[in-house]
Amino acid sequence: MNLPPFLLGQWLEQKHSANPPVEYDLGSSTGPVWTLRELLSLGGDIEQLLDTKLFYMPSHGSPALRAALAGMVGVEPEEILLATGGAEALLILFHLAAGPGANVVLPNPGFPANDAIAQSFGLETRHYTLRAENHFQVDVEEIERLVDRATRLVLVNSPHNPTGAVLSEAQMRRLHDFCAERRVQFVSDEVYHPIYHGPAGTSASRLPRATAIGDFSKALCLSGLRIGWIVEHDPARREQFLNARNYFTASSAAPCEYLAAIAVTQHETIYERARSVAGKNLGLLDGFFDEHRDHLSWVRPAGGMTGFPKLNNGGDGRRFCRELLRRGLLLAPGDCFGMPAHFRIGFAASGETFARALEKFSDLLKDAKTLGQPA
Repeated sequence: MNLPPFLLGQWLEQKHSANPPVEYDLGSSTGPVWTLRELLSLGGDIEQLLDTKLFYMPSHGSPALRAALAGMVGVEPEEILLATGGAEALLILFHLAAGPGANVVLPNPGFPANDAIAQSFGLETRHYTLRAENHFQVDVEEIERLVDRATRLVLVNSPHNPTGAVLSEAQMRRLHDFCAERRVQFVSDEVYHPIYHGPAGTSASRLPRATAIGDFSKALCLSGLRIGWIVEHDPARREQFLNARNYFTASSAAPCEYLAAIAVTQHETIYERARSVAGKNLGLLDGFFDEHRDHLSWVRPAGGMTGFPKLNNGGDGRRFCRELLRRGLLLAPGDCFGMPAHFRIGFAASGETFARALEKFSDLLKDAKTLGQPA
């Protein structure tokens, strides 16, 4: 199967090559970027890093990193398996779910790669819809109606990308129990955990039949390391995952695992910086959307570092984003997520420059050309 064009990746790639250059990146979904120097200052040893052997690591990850992650998450080290970002973890899970007539249940909107990857393995994709009028909350009964005897996997994403919606503890537990009773794998993609902007959300990692996915790209703000992990309590599933990883990527890069271990031992410092920047910038967005409520509407994200506003005139979000890109401001068009009148805004990757970016955004909104036409 030929994979369809990956619209989101193609669009965001322009931040490296746009002419005129991107002045403000509000399209990226991660948090404030760390430099290698800053990360090593948290407790790394440059000499130890330089002495790291550039050789294959264990497929499930180094004992030191797995132990550190287990301590952070609150599980046993053997229940942690590494992957090349959350993307490889999902790739492997879809691969393992594939079979004649099998289906998986996914959120809409959701991370756009998930549909294409699942379908490339011959899986039928079924969708539950996150609706703005319901604050993008999951409808548990809708998910339950989609599950049948051919369902192999139910995926939730909390905090959700792109909307920032969060599942409650009761919703997480109900879906876990529902899937466990039917021998359906319940997968929680929680790469933004624990970044919340109100009541703290819950992780599925301690639920006995859940599979939880984390990575270093979102909440830990270290996307350049390209490391993710899964929490899997079932030994048989762990063996299947590890076998598949041996086929796909074999292992992570040794220097990246060393740096990742530093990050995990200092995770509260990294999380606090992300919370601080995201919280401050979210407050600025409250005023921004209030000022421009005639043109834009949004549901305030409950977690994560992205929001999913809408053009009130039903305009073409891609045209809107294209006009802004020509003026040096990068957003992500909603058609990347199957919702053309929306756009994704990231409010943490730009760090301390976010206030100036919003000032420019506000000025550009006064130009009617940026608002597009009804789609």
